[in-house]
Amino acid sequence: MTLTLDTRQQAARTWFESLRDRICAAFEEIEREAGSSADFQYSPWDRTDHDGSPGGGGVRGVMKGRVFEKVGVNVSTVGGRFNPEFAKTIHGAAEDPNFFATGISLVAHMSNPHVPAVHMNTRYLVTTKSWFGGGADLNPPIPYEEDTADFHARLRAACAPYGPDVYEKYRAWAEDYFWIPHRGVHRGVGGIFYDHLENSSDALFEQNFALTRDVGDAFLDIFPKLVRRRMSMEFTPEQKQAQRRWRGLYAEFNLVYDRGTTFGLKTGGNVDAILMSLPPDVAWD
Repeated sequence: MTLTLDTRQQAARTWFESLRDRICAAFEEIEREAGSSADFQYSPWDRTDHDGSPGGGGVRGVMKGRVFEKVGVNVSTVGGRFNPEFAKTIHGAAEDPNFFATGISLVAHMSNPHVPAVHMNTRYLVTTKSWFGGGADLNPPIPYEEDTADFHARLRAACAPYGPDVYEKYRAWAEDYFWIPHRGVHRGVGGIFYDHLENSSDALFEQNFALTRDVGDAFLDIFPKLVRRRMSMEFTPEQKQAQRRWRGLYAEFNLVYDRGTTFGLKTGGNVDAILMSLPPDVAWD
């Protein structure tokens, strides 16, 4: 269902879709290196607004391969009117429930427990406000200090042009956000998270959009390197079972606390695309 987009909205949508294409190509290349012919399967979907009017849509992309046990890369561009009660919870929507949102969301669950799982999401939203949000965080069942350091170093470099304190601010925000209160643990080894980077001028839009692009590029640069570093390591049945138990924490966070999951379900998004973040094989003791 087609939405009419302004210049900013179209630029953001085009970027998110191009990043999706590059990430999927990079992940398929890793599968080829592992001797797998797995590739992404794409499922377009349309959205109807809660009042019955056209509300945009998106594309769900999923691959199940030899290295990536399950990876989802989704893009969506949606708009319409929030349900009045939900509008009260969204930045800038309490006064006017009309909204626009476009973005990319990625979660990768890996076959080898030595390879870290990962999440990345960047988005652009418009209500009575206009802002960018997103980030990336690493979720290893078996943490390696080298991987954690390299992941954070690449994100630090992406943030550096935007101020000396930006990385530390967004790193701390991720520590707070990816905390699982009922378990008393973090979901992984962190990364960065940011939200409500408001675009009150063209200059701020360009700056925040540039940061968001740099975060996407940083993810695409570092994560495939970490996958290739660990994907051929031997692992034991005990390590695989530990991965399954760890995935339970990931599922709990996404179903109970994740803002993106809530946003998608509350706005009538495609349920299969929203829940693509859930791992394929999980265990609870």
